[in-house]
Amino acid sequence: MSNSSIYEIHDPRFRHLVVGSAALDELYSDCRWAEGPVWFADLNCLIFSDIPNERMLRYSQDGEVSVFRPRSDFANGNTRDNQGRLITCQHGARRLVRTEIDGTITVLADSYQGKRLNSPNDVVVKSDDTIWFTDPSYGIMSNYEGYKAEPEQATRNVYRLDPASGMLTVVASDFGQPNGLAFSPDESKLYIADSAHSHDSNWPAHIRSFDVRADGTLVGGDELCVIDKGLPDGFRSDIAGNIWSSAGDGVHCFSSEGELLGKILVPQTVSNVTFGGPRRNRLFVTATKSLYAVYTATSGVRFC
Repeated sequence: MSNSSIYEIHDPRFRHLVVGSAALDELYSDCRWAEGPVWFADLNCLIFSDIPNERMLRYSQDGEVSVFRPRSDFANGNTRDNQGRLITCQHGARRLVRTEIDGTITVLADSYQGKRLNSPNDVVVKSDDTIWFTDPSYGIMSNYEGYKAEPEQATRNVYRLDPASGMLTVVASDFGQPNGLAFSPDESKLYIADSAHSHDSNWPAHIRSFDVRADGTLVGGDELCVIDKGLPDGFRSDIAGNIWSSAGDGVHCFSSEGELLGKILVPQTVSNVTFGGPRRNRLFVTATKSLYAVYTATSGVRFC
C-alpha cells in the first residue's frame, strides 16, 4: 500500500504524529491470526503470536522471521516485565506465564478463588512490577484458538497480580469481554477495551478509562472512545498520551481525551500494535495473517 493512501486525517494534530512519506511495510504474511507483538530492544527483535497455528514467532531487524516457540499453548498477548522477562497469556492452558532468562516457564496465574481462569488475553506491567491482564472467554468458545469449555468464572474480569506475593485481585468485573489494555504514560490511568460487540451487538465497541489509585484499585471506567469500524482489540500509548488502537480498517489514533485524531489504514483487520525499533518510533501492527510496520513521528512509552 502506498504511503499516500494509508493516512486518514481527522484532526490536524495527527499530521505531527505520522511521517507522511513513510509507507506501511508488510514484514510477514503466513499467520492465521497474528497477535501479541512485544519489542525486545536488547535483542533487536519483535516477538508475536500466531494463535490458531499455536506458535510464537520472532522478527529480527534484518528482516528474518523464525519460530520462537513452536508449541505456544495458543499464546495470545505478550509483554515484558521490568526485569526484561517475557510475560505471555496462554489460551490453551488458560494461564498467565513468565519465560525466565534461562528459558524455563513459570506459571504466574491459572485460577482465581479455586476456579480456572477463562482465557487470559492481553497483559501489561506497571512500574511497581504488578502485572495487569484481561480474561475474556474467547479462548474457550471453540477449538480454534484454544479448547472449547464452559467458563468457570462468573464474570469476565480484569486482574492485578502481585508477583512478589502471588496475590491475584479482580480490579474490574463489569465487562462483556475485556481485551486490550494500556497505562497512560504517568500510570495514573488504565485504559481497557471491551470487544463484546464481536458476539453481541448490544455491547459497544469502545475503550474505557479508569483512574488508578495508589493502592492499586481502579475507579471510574467511563467510555473514552468508540471504534467506528470493527472492534478495539490491542492498543498502546505514545509518550504524549495518545492511544493507538487496533480496529477493523486499521489503526485508530485517539488523544488522551478520546478524540479521534486519525487512522493508519491497513488492508487486513488489525488485532494489536506495539512501538519498537531503536528509537521506539516504529509502530508494529499485527493484522489477521500479517505483521506490518510503519515509522511514526512519535515514540511509544516504555511500558510494553
